[in-house]
Amino acid sequence: MSSTTSDKELLPVAPFIGVRPQDIAQRDRREVDGVPVTTEWLTHRYHHKVELATKEDGAPVPHVRPLRTFDNLMPVNTPSEAPRLVRWNAAPAGPSTVARRTWIDYLPPKARPYLYLTRIDKPIGTLLLFYPCAWSITMASYALELPFTTPLTYLSLFGLGALVMRGAGCTINDMWDKNLDKAVARTKERPLARGDITYKQAVIFLGTQLTAGLGVLLQLNWYSILLGASSLSVVTIYPLMKRLTHWPQAVLGLTFNWGALLGWSAVGGAVDWSVCLPLYAGGVCWTLVYDSVYAHQVGEIVIENEFEFKLSTPQDKVDDVQVGIRSTALLFGEKTRPILTGLSAWSLSLISYAGYLNSQGEPFYIGVGLAAIQLGRVLHRTRFDDRTSCWNGFVGCGWAGFWIWMGTLGDYALLLSTS
Repeated sequence: MSSTTSDKELLPVAPFIGVRPQDIAQRDRREVDGVPVTTEWLTHRYHHKVELATKEDGAPVPHVRPLRTFDNLMPVNTPSEAPRLVRWNAAPAGPSTVARRTWIDYLPPKARPYLYLTRIDKPIGTLLLFYPCAWSITMASYALELPFTTPLTYLSLFGLGALVMRGAGCTINDMWDKNLDKAVARTKERPLARGDITYKQAVIFLGTQLTAGLGVLLQLNWYSILLGASSLSVVTIYPLMKRLTHWPQAVLGLTFNWGALLGWSAVGGAVDWSVCLPLYAGGVCWTLVYDSVYAHQVGEIVIENEFEFKLSTPQDKVDDVQVGIRSTALLFGEKTRPILTGLSAWSLSLISYAGYLNSQGEPFYIGVGLAAIQLGRVLHRTRFDDRTSCWNGFVGCGWAGFWIWMGTLGDYALLLSTS
C-alpha cells in the first residue's frame, strides 16, 4: 500500500540538477521485493507527474529500475494522445554513489580507508596496468627463446608491482584531487574526500607504497631500475593534466603502458625500441579508448519523443564541467563512438606491427583478432549516456588486453613445445 510521507523522511532533491524542492508534487511509500522504498514524483514544466527517484533511506535503491508509461505525459495543448515513456536511468552498476559492502568492510576499521584508497577492491585497474607488462615480457621471452622460468619470474614480479604501483597512483591522484573529489558524486566517498584519513596519513601511506614498489624494482637490472624510476614523473603529473587539457587520458596512457618498455628491458637487459615503441603507442591508444568510455559515465531521467526532460545526477561529465575537470569524454561528445573506433583500429594496428617486427606467429594474430572483436563489441553495445553500460564497456575493454596477452602466450608455448 502506498502512503504519503513527510519531507523529513527523505533527503532533499538538491543532488538532481535543475530540480527544486518545491517541484516535488508527491511522495509515496511502498515495498519492492520486501524492501521499503520511497518514490518521489516531480511536476514537470508541462504539468505532468514524473517519477524522479526511488529511494531507500534517502539513497537510490540499486535493484529498482522503474519503467512506467503514463497516459497524460504530453505537453499542455498538444493534440497528440500518445503516451510518453519515462525512465529512471541512473543505473548504479559499477562505481556508484551508493555505499556498498565489499570484502574490505570485513577487515579491521583502521585498515579500511587505506585499502579503499588503493582501489584494491576494483582489480580492473591493476589488470589494465599489468597487461602491457605481460605483452612485453612474453614477446621478449619468445624473441630471445628463454626458458619458461624467466617469464614466470618476471610476470610474478610485475604482477606484484602493478598491484602496488596502481595503488600508489590512486593515492597520488586522491591527494591531488582531495577538494575536487568532494564536489563529484562518484568520488565524494573516497577516504581523503570524506576525511576518513588525513593528508599527512596519506603521505605516510604513499611513502610505504613507493617503498614497496622500489623493493620490486630493485629486483631488476640497473637499466630497468632507471627506466622504471623515470615513469614517476608522468605518474605524478597525471592528476594535474585533468585541469589543464582535455587529454588527461593520453597522459594516463603514457603512464599505464610504461610496462611495455620496462618488461622487455627486464627480460632482455635493454629495450628493443623497434618492437617496443609501436607496442607502447598501441597501448596508449588502447588506454584512450577504455578511459574515455569510463569518463562517459552519467545518469539521467529521459522523457522520449517530442521533448526530453533530463535530470543528470551530479556525476562524471556534469560534475567535471562544474568543477573544471577536463576529459576526452567532454571533448569527443557526440563523436565519441567513431573516434574511439578509429583509436581502436590504430591500437590494434600498432600492436600487430610490433608483433610483425618480433616475428610473432599465428597465435599472436588470433589474439589480436579476438581483441578486435571484443573492442568492436564494446563500442557497438555501449550507450554513452548510461552509467551501467559505460562501466561494462570499460571492463570489457580490459578483455582486449587479455586476449592480446593470450596470443603472445600461445606463440611462446608453441616455441617451447618445439624446442
